Amino acid sequence: MSSILLALTMLCTTPGMGVAASPWSEAMSGIQDPESDPQLRKQQLRGEYGRYRANNDLTYYHLDIRVSPETKTIRGKVTIGFRMLSDDNRIQLDLNSDLSVDKIVLDSKELPFEREFNAVFVDNPDGFKTGEKYSLDFHYSGAPKSDGRFGGISFDEDPAGRPWIYTACEGPGSSYWWPCKDQWRDEVESMDISVAVPNGLTDVSNGRYMGKEDLGDGFTRWKWRVHYPINSYNVSINVAAYEHFSDQLGELTLDYYALPEDLDRAKKQFAQAKPMLEAFQHYFGEYPFVKDGYKLVQVPYSGMEHQSAVTYGNRFTNGYLGKDWTGVGVSMKFDFIIIHESGHEWFGNAITAADVCDMWIHEGWTTYLECMYVEKVFGYADALKYINGYRGKVANLRPIITQKGTHREPPGDQYFKGALFLHTLRNVLGDDDKWWALVREVYDTFKYQSIETDDILKLFNKRFGRNLQPVFDQYLRHAQLPLLELIFDDAKQSVSYRWKTDVPGFDMPILVGERAAWQQISPTTEWQTLSTELGQERFEVATDLYYVKVTQQPRESD
Repeated sequence: MSSILLALTMLCTTPGMGVAASPWSEAMSGIQDPESDPQLRKQQLRGEYGRYRANNDLTYYHLDIRVSPETKTIRGKVTIGFRMLSDDNRIQLDLNSDLSVDKIVLDSKELPFEREFNAVFVDNPDGFKTGEKYSLDFHYSGAPKSDGRFGGISFDEDPAGRPWIYTACEGPGSSYWWPCKDQWRDEVESMDISVAVPNGLTDVSNGRYMGKEDLGDGFTRWKWRVHYPINSYNVSINVAAYEHFSDQLGELTLDYYALPEDLDRAKKQFAQAKPMLEAFQHYFGEYPFVKDGYKLVQVPYSGMEHQSAVTYGNRFTNGYLGKDWTGVGVSMKFDFIIIHESGHEWFGNAITAADVCDMWIHEGWTTYLECMYVEKVFGYADALKYINGYRGKVANLRPIITQKGTHREPPGDQYFKGALFLHTLRNVLGDDDKWWALVREVYDTFKYQSIETDDILKLFNKRFGRNLQPVFDQYLRHAQLPLLELIFDDAKQSVSYRWKTDVPGFDMPILVGERAAWQQISPTTEWQTLSTELGQERFEVATDLYYVKVTQQPRESD
């Protein structure tokens, strides 16, 4: 742990005691500072991969719950399997402080625990031993509060007045509604999901449908099995009076769920899913979760990338909520939510950022996948217009990569600037065959892993044959774009040029001159001169291929 992060974790709140509190009360990362900000402490507990998370490796979850629309409550248990990586007496799990920890059981023995905000520190008086596998049963209950469209869990009604319950918790975290190890770095290898809901309702969750069981008390248990690693925020329940229809793409099952009143519209709009999957399989090969299948599930919010159970609420229309999302006449050719949220199956779900600070790996890459889809289905000209339509959405006020270990979500630029950065790198490489091979290699190399930006950088350095660290740093770790300064000397028929950046040693080739006959130059942060007869009026920079700023001015007279 860095000294800065260690200092930030010495914070104020005293842990609340569980049913049978531990005789020791060691804080997660050291002595607490009573002058510190409780909100910061909550962010640290959520975001930091500290000792009591790093000492174990998740293997399995079984989420087994009963959901009551009438009382708006959840109760049940989560079986949590893990392997110890070092000897210790404590691990950190997480559960929303509004929910009750009823008991935590290991081998029929209740374990003591402590609560601090949403963190639950579980103690084993006998100790957890390196290399040993353990399985805890974490029993909980309560009435989780909804917090907006992506606010954890919502107990709503559909337009016909029937219960409609759904989860979306990338922001507030999976522990908002179920106990787990609520972070991004560590994923279980597989998972079972069992959700009991009132008869007449259907639960659609992640993974392969394994059947349902009438419990004889007015409730039916729906069973799902996830055969792949899954991040906890991707785990979802969607409970409604759904109608189901299906299709097939080779061996891949396609299952669709919509309200009865919207079934005809869903059948028409969801037909876009198959060509979308074909387009992404063109670039990446087989869909990453074949054993679980692909599902598209109607919800009342815009949509979310829940693994193998993508949720959809785009009003059964093209564009984004009926609007031309990039404003260049391309977005209305397809349903933005089907393409974007499903694109996350490759980047966000199959490949996951280890820390929210690197969330551009989810959002920047998936926004770029939109452009890849457009290029495959509608052609390069539309793709070029589409990607450049995102320029107007970039603020360039804060860096894309935020501080590691505090779970502070990056700014919206992670989507649009992240995609434009990848578009820029495509043209820096200057060889489309190599570029598409590299995009595929990123996926093949990091599939089913949690990674950091530096992992991608190392692979790109290898394939580009150059050090791209300054380029990555300027685009991702600084707010401002690289500025290409041009000074024209008409008398000498020349132009002087350099990059102005925050990062020392920045160098990046770029195409300049005339559009019909671009010329590549290799500016650095030092002035260089190029002979040209074009003059300032005719001299262009390929700003549709590179996301940069440009200033042009004549040389001042001596």
